[in-house]
Amino acid sequence: MADEKAEKRRILAARYKNKLDLLTPEEASRIHEASLYILEHTGVLMPHPRARELEAKGARVDRNSGLVRFPPDLVEKALREAPQSFTLCARDPGQDLPLNGEYGYLTLDGSGLQVIDLFTGRARKSTRKDLAEATLVADYMEQIAFLWPVISAQDCPSGIQPLYELATQLVYSSKHVQAMTAVNGDTARGSVEIAALVAGGRRRLKERPIISNFQCSISPLAYDGAGLEAALVFAEAGIPVGFLTMQIGCSTAPATLAGNLAQGNAEILAGITFLQSIYPGAPTFYGSCATVMELKSGGVACGGPEDFFLQAASAQMARYYRLPSNIGTFATGAKTAGWHAGVENAASGAASIFAGADMMCGAGLLNGARIFSFEQLLMDCEIFEILRLTAAGMEINDDTLALETIDRVGPANHFMTEEHTIAHLREIWQPNVIDRTPYEKWAASGRKDELQTAREKAVRILENHRPEPLPDGVAEEMEVFIRSFKQK
Repeated sequence: MADEKAEKRRILAARYKNKLDLLTPEEASRIHEASLYILEHTGVLMPHPRARELEAKGARVDRNSGLVRFPPDLVEKALREAPQSFTLCARDPGQDLPLNGEYGYLTLDGSGLQVIDLFTGRARKSTRKDLAEATLVADYMEQIAFLWPVISAQDCPSGIQPLYELATQLVYSSKHVQAMTAVNGDTARGSVEIAALVAGGRRRLKERPIISNFQCSISPLAYDGAGLEAALVFAEAGIPVGFLTMQIGCSTAPATLAGNLAQGNAEILAGITFLQSIYPGAPTFYGSCATVMELKSGGVACGGPEDFFLQAASAQMARYYRLPSNIGTFATGAKTAGWHAGVENAASGAASIFAGADMMCGAGLLNGARIFSFEQLLMDCEIFEILRLTAAGMEINDDTLALETIDRVGPANHFMTEEHTIAHLREIWQPNVIDRTPYEKWAASGRKDELQTAREKAVRILENHRPEPLPDGVAEEMEVFIRSFKQK
């Protein structure tokens, strides 16, 4: 890895030729109609003063509770006004991400509270330094297209922790950052100012938003007023802001998959309608990390057929509305990197990729998104790469059909010395973590497993990789701003 300090990194995105629908057109329409019923008859709690503005647009708003009942035509209007595509811009324009339905991008999972130390192998409380190192590795990995704060900077003051997390990621990577821990108006305003320092001012930030955000519903059928305020702050600044659900079947959503999906869909549509009613045309996206309850413990399953179906169905509903999607992917319930994590993350990744998810969040965390593992991050990237290339399919033309070469080689011969083979052999995928060496060679070299290989690679990345630096003085400006930041 001697050349990795100066090596220019690429983005390896899934390129979609075909997409899998697990819902029939009639079933997708039925989910939509059920969600419209929920929005009109049951309503969604949206305790923000500006929700009252929806009354003039036909909504029924209880001014005491903040319950909003949305007429179907208001929801449909909002969906028409929301942009069908936009770009997640990066500090490095070469790593911009068009959200146009043609590509699928992988990011980290979010806000774990522990990290597995690379050298002791023990889980411990995460710090800002850990986030910096995780971001550095993610900046190096070509499969990670944009960033979430994968672990919490718990050694920073809690009220402004999201600002330190955003600043850290902007220093240690030139990729787009989804500042998903800014969940109130204050930290949203602070995040905008920090991003503006890096982008070169508020106007430049609006032209090329290098950050985005999303706000989560509180299932069932509620939003936090502070989160809605954050969404409006970001939208006013021209920063894409989506709405994401984390409903749990049997707990905060119905036990049935249809009920779970219909309720979550209604919550997302409520957020999008609220935003579009106030800032028509604001870039937004459809997000889902839906799951079900683990029946023996009362926790969340974080892996299993219900999760995988909800991933694919949610991505399909986003396509139904012609909106970019952000789908919870990977986030295994396994306690350690290994067979359990590999099975769940491979199935989860396949569900999201083959359903055409635009953004996939979840790389690097274990134990239901609680513990970050450098090794798991590298193995998740390996899983994504396998699935990415599988989804890409093949190119069929005169050269790739190789009829002349097949004719020349003929029966009972081989292709190893053919010019056609030499021209194309580097297109064959080569693993970074998986070991394909013969058994005898593997045994003689110490029987190294994939966990050890991933750990050694992560250490080499930390020792050698350096991100694209910020302009002189910008990192220091961010630190000064955060230390002087006053919450209202």
